[in-house]
Amino acid sequence: MVNIYLCEQVPYELLNKKFRAAQKQLDREVSHVQAAALELERGLHGESVKAGDISRLLGGMVERLQVLKRKAEESISEELEAAYVCKRRLEHLKEHAGTGTSESSASAVNLWRRRRLDRMLVEYFLRRGYYGAATRLAHRSDLRDLTNIDVFLVSREVERSLARRETAKCLAWCHDNRSKLRKLKSTMEFNLRIQEFVELVRADRRMEAVRHARKYFSSFEDDQLQDVQHCMALLAFPTSTELSPYKELLDENRWEKLVEQFRQENYRLFQLASQSVFTVALQAGLSALKTPYPLCSATINMSSDLILILNNRESRNASCPVCQESLNQLASSLPFAHCSQSRLVCTISGLPLNEHNQPMMLPNGYVYGEQSLEQMALDNNSQIICPKTKEVFPHQKIEKVFVM
Repeated sequence: MVNIYLCEQVPYELLNKKFRAAQKQLDREVSHVQAAALELERGLHGESVKAGDISRLLGGMVERLQVLKRKAEESISEELEAAYVCKRRLEHLKEHAGTGTSESSASAVNLWRRRRLDRMLVEYFLRRGYYGAATRLAHRSDLRDLTNIDVFLVSREVERSLARRETAKCLAWCHDNRSKLRKLKSTMEFNLRIQEFVELVRADRRMEAVRHARKYFSSFEDDQLQDVQHCMALLAFPTSTELSPYKELLDENRWEKLVEQFRQENYRLFQLASQSVFTVALQAGLSALKTPYPLCSATINMSSDLILILNNRESRNASCPVCQESLNQLASSLPFAHCSQSRLVCTISGLPLNEHNQPMMLPNGYVYGEQSLEQMALDNNSQIICPKTKEVFPHQKIEKVFVM
């Protein structure tokens, strides 16, 4: 459900943003047309009406109407483009909802799931900064309309400008999204103005810093008063000061913090989670498969011999994703799966161990299903070959195991 929600959320937010921007722009142009019409009407009812004046007023009226028409066409085109993306994503979701249970439907489901995985990978690459890989994967899988590449490409330009110690692009982004950021109570623009002030002080342009403060710090929120006071006090200190909090204000790492804040504010603006859908899905899957067995560590209250056995590579289940070394590390901080009833499975056949397939133990301690061992004995002249250790035992040596 989270995946479906996020699939539609960003294009809807973009459509909503374009609609609001178009509405403001058209309202402004309509007011200009109304003003021109009012001026024309006053000219027609004047005491001395001249043809030249009326012609000039009519020309202004026509010009305003042409601008209104052009703005309306541009706005409609942009809204239709955003609406098409929403429609395309809904159609993608309907493809999965419309599949049945036939063999062809199963193939369609597998194809849809593959495209969903590609979508999640594209978003993951974008969040990690691998824009080239994300673009190539989206192009190869024809996923451009199903991903948020354009949003991340805009954020990339802003992040790069902040990395170059520039604030213009980020301030323009704040201006474009001012109403939404105000609702989110964002401090992005305020922190950018503080950084501009700090850079002026660092360059020893303190009078410019004072003028900057008068222009941008005159209307601040109550919770920003202390930050403003620290900025003004910074004027009295050298740039080499070791006194806190002025040393922190002059720290170059503040630019990295601005980049991270912008990234998080951009996620909030489009209601994106702080983690990618791919990461969330991977963590959910690992947690569902995680048991204390493959992730036993010294922090668990067990004997050292048992820890050694459980951490032995040979004792790990090759078909268990959590047992794999790389995924094991990813799952180390995740909770264990909630399982009220244990289900024993034969590692040879994958069949459950129950009264119809009783668990049988070899002399070396490994347990397998009775059906698999019986079949192995028939194929190997009553000899059992342990799949783990390759040891050979006579069929008579296996013993029944009782699970309490």
